[in-house]
Amino acid sequence: MSAALKIVIVGGVAAGPKAAARARRCDPQAEITILERGDYISYSACGLPYLISGEIPTVKHILASPAGVMRDAEYFRSVKNINFLTGKEVLALHRDRKVVEVRDLATGAQETCPYDKLVLATGASPVRPRVPGIDVKDVFVIRQPRDGLAIMAALKDLKPKRAAVVGAGAIGLEMAEALVEWGVEVTVVEALDQVFPGLLDFEMGALLRRNLESKGVKVRLGERVTSFGSDADENLSRVYTDKGEFPAELAVVAVGVRPNVDLARQAGLKIGATGAIQVDRELRTSDPDIYAGGDCAENYHRLLKRPVVVSSGQLANIQGRVIGTNLTGGHMEYQGMVGTVVAKVFDYTAGATGLSEDAARREGFDVVSALVPGLDHAHYLPDALFVGLKMVADKASGRLLGVQVVGPGDGAKRLDVAAAALTLGATVADLTQFNLGYAPPYSVAIDLLVNAAQVMQNKLTGLAQAVSPLEVAELTEKGEDFMLLDVRTPAEFQQVRLKHPKAFAMPLGRLRDKAQILPKDKLYIPFCQYSLRGYEAEKILEGLGFKRVKFMDGGVTHWPFELEYGTKEKSKT
Repeated sequence: MSAALKIVIVGGVAAGPKAAARARRCDPQAEITILERGDYISYSACGLPYLISGEIPTVKHILASPAGVMRDAEYFRSVKNINFLTGKEVLALHRDRKVVEVRDLATGAQETCPYDKLVLATGASPVRPRVPGIDVKDVFVIRQPRDGLAIMAALKDLKPKRAAVVGAGAIGLEMAEALVEWGVEVTVVEALDQVFPGLLDFEMGALLRRNLESKGVKVRLGERVTSFGSDADENLSRVYTDKGEFPAELAVVAVGVRPNVDLARQAGLKIGATGAIQVDRELRTSDPDIYAGGDCAENYHRLLKRPVVVSSGQLANIQGRVIGTNLTGGHMEYQGMVGTVVAKVFDYTAGATGLSEDAARREGFDVVSALVPGLDHAHYLPDALFVGLKMVADKASGRLLGVQVVGPGDGAKRLDVAAAALTLGATVADLTQFNLGYAPPYSVAIDLLVNAAQVMQNKLTGLAQAVSPLEVAELTEKGEDFMLLDVRTPAEFQQVRLKHPKAFAMPLGRLRDKAQILPKDKLYIPFCQYSLRGYEAEKILEGLGFKRVKFMDGGVTHWPFELEYGTKEKSKT
């Protein structure tokens, strides 16, 4: 009888426990040991902002299974026959002897643990910028349950009036909401020029920023934190940036994470150009008996066809399953990801999948994009809400490259369908005929995502000519002669309108009559609240002999610049 396979896993949060559970199902006889440095295991780090906000009542809720069973070390031992050891720090890997050197953090005692197969699931650590005062009391990062508990303790004891959130990514914005729930005045500082940088394009980020500000959050973009100041008691008192300063008694730094690769590097394993552990499609490292997955390992991007580095509990679990299969003799390949990210930010859903327009252009794609906001279900039901949506495609092939959503409606549903389409390599033409679930409480007859694909196809075939809000800004800056035609109703115009010198009210129902007084050599850019009536106006003008007409993508909804609100005494017609 052959000896049982010895599997040692370093890291006990996501990829590690999943790999262990899968290996146990594939090999009931294997000896499986998980070594975890911390006290909390198999937890949902993504739930921490909701713990802090109070939406999740206790830390136990992010440690329990959906059935309410605590997934502690005893659970893994008794149910899965997995030896889960906490408080164990792995000091070194000795690949020649196939042992790991381990220190017990409670006693300081050291021992070695032999393995046949080893898994590195060491995760990532939050980035702490090297600025003066970063170690001042009440400046926090958020990654582990103890971070969340420390922030909650500070909120209870300190009762801060003002807080700073450094970084406007998903975690930063979720933390901004959590702090607002405590009655704290929140200022978000982001070094780049928009919220959700790298995921959303500028027009989509502007939509999210506008909503954040409506909730009382102060947003400072294009600013870098240069230091944190403290008072005489060494408590945080002010935040300094390259453009000014503001008071704050608590700060959360959420500017990204860095893969934990020191153990792998010291053992001589290859580190990829991304800074994460290099792995093949079976998630094997440069040592055939060592696997790596989760936030410490490279992740294959299906659209870019190369490794990238991302932080995702979902992908860590998918990779853990692949690793567990391969540890026990299987040959499962990790197929890669398309970069899907979604977050709840107050009453808005914000997310993206695939490539943004900016990213696609940087990667050398010749892209076409469309801003197509709409309702998440039938307008005649009282709770229908809008979703801002942007679609990006490759001009030559028509292949879908990315989708972004921002708004109070059900954007996650559209994002998930788009992620599936990207995974399967769908074209825009494919997406125009997707047979999605339809009933008035769940969708409109032509779902928003399908409608966006149809708009995109009209652009690709030349049936529709459009400009984006950013292109309108470029035309303005260049001094081009054009006219923005607001074809909404007078009531809509009085409620909100573009603050732009070339914007004129021209209701769609009066356009045919009024068109006869318009010079035909000018560029006309009709628009409405979303984009449909703007497109209708384009076709009307083209039918009347106008040669230079392009509707504005996204209408008023996606206009990222200044708007005017309230009654306008006299509109221009």
